Amino acid sequence: MCGIAGRVTADRRPVDARVIAAMGASLRHRGPDDQGLYVKGHVGLAHQRLSILDLSRAGQQPMANEAGTIRIVFNGEIYNYEELRASLRSSRTFRSRTDTEVLLALYEDHGVACLPMLRGMFALAIWDEPNQRLVLARDRLGKKPLFYSLADDGLCFASELKALLVEKPVPAVDPVAIHHYLTFQYIPTPLTIFKTIRKLPPAHVLVYEQGKVSESAYWSLDYDAKRKGMAEPAIKEEFLSLLTESVRLRLASDVPLGAFLSGGVDSSSVVAIMSRLMSQPVKTFSIGFKDAAFNELPYAREVAARFGTDHHEFIIEPSAMEILPTLVKVYDEPYADSSAIPTYYVSQLSRQFVTVALNGDGGDELLAGYPRYSFSPWEGQATRWLSGTMGDCLQSFLPSGHGTGSHSRLSRKLELLLAPFSRTYLERIRYFSQDEKTRLYQPDFAALVSGQDSYDLLTSWFDEAKATELLDQLLAVDTRSYLPDDLLVKVDRATMAHGLEARSPFLDHKLMELSASLPVEMKVRNGQGKYLLKEAMRGVLPDRILDRPKMGFGVPIDRWFREDCREFVRDTLLSSQAVGRGYFRPGVVRELLDRHQRAGENHAYRLYALLMLELWHRDYVDDRQPCQLELTQVR
Repeated sequence: MCGIAGRVTADRRPVDARVIAAMGASLRHRGPDDQGLYVKGHVGLAHQRLSILDLSRAGQQPMANEAGTIRIVFNGEIYNYEELRASLRSSRTFRSRTDTEVLLALYEDHGVACLPMLRGMFALAIWDEPNQRLVLARDRLGKKPLFYSLADDGLCFASELKALLVEKPVPAVDPVAIHHYLTFQYIPTPLTIFKTIRKLPPAHVLVYEQGKVSESAYWSLDYDAKRKGMAEPAIKEEFLSLLTESVRLRLASDVPLGAFLSGGVDSSSVVAIMSRLMSQPVKTFSIGFKDAAFNELPYAREVAARFGTDHHEFIIEPSAMEILPTLVKVYDEPYADSSAIPTYYVSQLSRQFVTVALNGDGGDELLAGYPRYSFSPWEGQATRWLSGTMGDCLQSFLPSGHGTGSHSRLSRKLELLLAPFSRTYLERIRYFSQDEKTRLYQPDFAALVSGQDSYDLLTSWFDEAKATELLDQLLAVDTRSYLPDDLLVKVDRATMAHGLEARSPFLDHKLMELSASLPVEMKVRNGQGKYLLKEAMRGVLPDRILDRPKMGFGVPIDRWFREDCREFVRDTLLSSQAVGRGYFRPGVVRELLDRHQRAGENHAYRLYALLMLELWHRDYVDDRQPCQLELTQVR
């Protein structure tokens, strides 16, 4: 795993080698083992290396092809690189046993058409000198990040936003990004918190030449290409075989390797398979809380004991809130998933023993593990029925005004009944609703985001899903939004902050394609998600692990905000700095705090979103200093 950065100017003005080096240095946490720089004329590439395979200097980047005409900086792992290497012409001479060199050779032979051949996680940049072309690409699911900024004078790119802010004024904040952030808890791709910086979407390639950009997708999941007539035992066997292969491929490493273990079905399944494939005990790492409602350590210990792992764990206290200013620097933009706190700590704990850690990420999106995927059968039928002529007919009965009394209540119920399921789904996943944001916003800020509705964004994701079944639509939407913009961001930044590589067997694209092709009853049955995985692991994992309710990687911030950290939250959100930004009505923020802290209502996640937004502004806007990543130690 590594950090990459670079710049190409449009007018052939020479790049500043000092700036390119500083961009790379800002990413040193992603690759503390080595650094490389290539600067020639109007092109500059920087690389920070975390050595995993072929620890020799032969793997140093930026790496050039034999002719020295094409150069690459690459972040990630290509798990089928040996197979791909064998497919290349035998006359080619390889100087290393790295996947990076194989990528270069593939690009020489196939151009960007080589991307669908890759099995793994990656963000890469290739400078093709003969064609004066910069190619940027990102893996199918978005496990590895890639940001870019396009201007009249050229294009800059980097693994993290901080590298694009080196020795530059902080760009203008995008109010629309804040608007969507308050809905989703993250800023959806391609937006970033800054108007002039964008995220390259997963499974996309960007080509920059002659001052112009073209961007296209090279892969997508098709949930309607269903397998027919395959018996359940055969499905179970194929799924388990492919999952085992996926784990095996991710065990390749020349450095110590282990696994995150929460005690849930996904991470426990990965550890169980690892224990069969490895000749020594698996090193496992868990995080817990004293609050029993959030503590999964007993389950993790049970799995660790069953498979004889070398187990390590850490208890998080409310003082963990002290980590928030560091998390602001780690994530670079407002990010309100509070499970980043334990993820950061488990990454720090793991890095003391290993350099690579497997995890269970993606199991919920693969096989419908979230409670929000549970809905009654009639909802799917009603959605199709009401989207047709019958729905149009019922719409005609809606009054033009909302009215009062029973007439108004009937109108609202009918509107809710006729709303697309995407509207219903937004209510299941959102933090602030559109009405809540309207009440929260100051008039001037409201004017800046007028006409922007996060529901429209969600609706577009539903419309673009290659899925007919309602459950498949939900999986498709979360796989292109929540998964890459929240979960994978959380793990990538937290692990990379400590120079730890995270690998996700459930996010192997072949496993994702298999799952997409299966009927929905293999994912959810009798109201229980992940049916196929649980049945495949029955007898391998204890029933108590397989059948317990999903807990998630939660944090007891509701209690922390009422008790240990109440003054910190209140003082921060009602400070003159926060009020002076002109975003939110202080009276509405105070009311939200009072309702949480005094009335006993739970608004912790909304308050956490506001808190992280304010802390981000203090670091990135108020200080306006180049970002330096300083890690806080576990206490």
